Amino acid sequence: MSKQETLIETPIAQPYHPDEEIDLRELFATIWDGKWLIIAMTLVFAVAGFFYSISKPNIYQASVLLAPANEEGGLTGISGQLGGLASLAGISLGGGDSNQTLIAKEVLQSRAFLASFIKRRNLEVPIMATTGWNKSTESWIYNRELYNPETDRWLKDDDGKSLKPTDWDLVKAFKENHLSLSENKNNGMITLNVKSEAPPAAQQWAEWLVADINEHMRREDVAEAEARINYLGDKLNDTNIAGMQQVFYQLIESETRTVMLANAQREYVFETIDPAVVPQEKSEPKRSLIFGLAFMLGGMLGVFVVFVRAFLKKT
Repeated sequence: MSKQETLIETPIAQPYHPDEEIDLRELFATIWDGKWLIIAMTLVFAVAGFFYSISKPNIYQASVLLAPANEEGGLTGISGQLGGLASLAGISLGGGDSNQTLIAKEVLQSRAFLASFIKRRNLEVPIMATTGWNKSTESWIYNRELYNPETDRWLKDDDGKSLKPTDWDLVKAFKENHLSLSENKNNGMITLNVKSEAPPAAQQWAEWLVADINEHMRREDVAEAEARINYLGDKLNDTNIAGMQQVFYQLIESETRTVMLANAQREYVFETIDPAVVPQEKSEPKRSLIFGLAFMLGGMLGVFVVFVRAFLKKT
């Protein structure tokens, strides 16, 4: 029986390069050598952040807490009871409160509604032609390169074109700089936020938005109900069948009740739970946060430049 020799391979030791290790003393020495550059860049960024933060005007936010306005036994109940009869007559009595609230939220942020709201409340100048708010006189500070408050006229550019903003510009500026809407998914509560450089304006605009969206939805529903009443009246005159006449009478009665309930309900779609108040404290800018971020950014950038410079010298 032959003996087999077992060969054991010994691992080949990798060459040791001390230069590949991170020498903490060398890192600290590099930072210490470039300390003045790091300090200078940190100070430059800190000063820039400070002046940038104080150059931003104070923005105040007014908030309104809203809940869907449900009318027990009202419009939804009528629609459910007479929905089958309405389908026989070829009309629809509409959806429920949840659907109405969803539509109202989308209408509130729609271009058509906001453009109408801005013009109806004369907000073109405060949105587009002001540079700030004077607290002592409680008046707007106007941008006289765009608007002349004495003559109440928008100026013209070098080509003779008026600088008056379009509906597109007004709605875009209002949605980006002033309006925000959020919903609590757990309880369905809606928070409407309005920002402005003027605390009284933020509170007033928030109240106007709630009042106008309620009135807008009320007018739309009343107009639709009245149109259905006219349609049902025509159908009633065209039929001689007693059973169908009774159906039309019931539908006309329900639509008439819809109109009455809509006109009697002050807060038609959104009910105010917590009204807007004139804000006492600014919501932005966060000046301390801006200064802190600028300080940290300057320090980190300074350290990075020092290491890059040291690496270039070594290579």
